[in-house]
Amino acid sequence: MAGALPAAGLFVGAPASAQFFLKSYDFRGGPVTGLEPELGMPLPGATPAEIRAGLVWNLRSALNVAALQCNFAPMLLTADHYNAVLKDHNAELKNAYDTLNGYFVRTAKTKAAGQTAFDRFGTRTYSAFSTVNAQLGFCQTAAKVGSAANFAPRGQLGEVAVNYMRELRNSLVPFGEQQFPGAFYSRTYLFLPDFQPTCWRKGKYNISYCGKKK
Repeated sequence: MAGALPAAGLFVGAPASAQFFLKSYDFRGGPVTGLEPELGMPLPGATPAEIRAGLVWNLRSALNVAALQCNFAPMLLTADHYNAVLKDHNAELKNAYDTLNGYFVRTAKTKAAGQTAFDRFGTRTYSAFSTVNAQLGFCQTAAKVGSAANFAPRGQLGEVAVNYMRELRNSLVPFGEQQFPGAFYSRTYLFLPDFQPTCWRKGKYNISYCGKKK
């Protein structure tokens, strides 16, 4: 029996985060620069440091949305990942915030206008990651990226954003089961008769009063 234990490990299933589908869609993509229009974070005239800060803030926003939106699947640990990122990468996140705030103040006519523009940027960034139809794929992906962020050395959260931002964005497009992509199902509806007492006479349905059963 002693030799049975190692063999049993061969049959251990994939992590729970992979169990929404028999085969999940592959959302992976290449690294980004932060200048891609499809990322939805235009920062005209931004410096390389400001662009990187934008990527870091997009990553934070995605993980924050996942922490709130993916509670239906606690095994994904999206809330735990997000809280750990806030703690372990606090310095880099603060620097990203200050850098972005500086960008909007610098490019606006007044400091107040810059702060307003920064607030709008933050709102748009968060709302861009909110999804219903693609929730399963997004939550799986956010769990994966959150784990990668937790294992990243301090000061390297920007690299995680560069390497995974396209994957996060790709996951916002709904894809279903990939093991049987051509499969379909039919739904049968069961219509019950009207159970109002006036529709029944001596235990029989009164068609003349309530009409035919649907």
